Amino acid sequence: MEGIDVQAIVRQAIQEFVSNEQAKNEPAHRAELQEERKRREQLERRMNELVAENKRSRQAAEEAERGSAVRAELQRLGVAKIDLAFKVVQDGIVRAEDGRLVARGDSGEMPVKEYLAAFVNENPEFLPARIAGGTGMTATLKAPATGRETVSMEQIRPGMSAEEMQRVREEIVRVASQTLRGL
Repeated sequence: MEGIDVQAIVRQAIQEFVSNEQAKNEPAHRAELQEERKRREQLERRMNELVAENKRSRQAAEEAERGSAVRAELQRLGVAKIDLAFKVVQDGIVRAEDGRLVARGDSGEMPVKEYLAAFVNENPEFLPARIAGGTGMTATLKAPATGRETVSMEQIRPGMSAEEMQRVREEIVRVASQTLRGL
């Protein structure tokens, strides 16, 4: 027994046992690592999708805010057809690096208010008509000069005769005319 090294035999047996255990557990570890990698890649893809969606949402919000500000300024300037005017000017208005809305025109960058004011001055067709009427305007009823009796709401009813209906219309025109003149 002197020639037999018991420690070496025990050491070798332990090493064989450990290597056998590692060989048994290695496929399970590999599968677990593979599953973890798949989960990580899936989470990275989802995070990239959320980042892209967030970017799109921010751009849409900025675009809506820009459109709202431009439309409000056009309305303040008295433009009658706001949507049409907005379509004309929208491409020239951008957000500067500092976050302000600026207009890029022929003369370079300028504040949006100045740009829109100049646009409205150059294009008065976007403003409401100064004189109501023109060809095709129907004649308005004149208030009668005679002092007929007034009409009450109870007198207006379905099935009125044509004369009564005309009298009610004339009375409405008379009252409206007085109201507009401030009488």
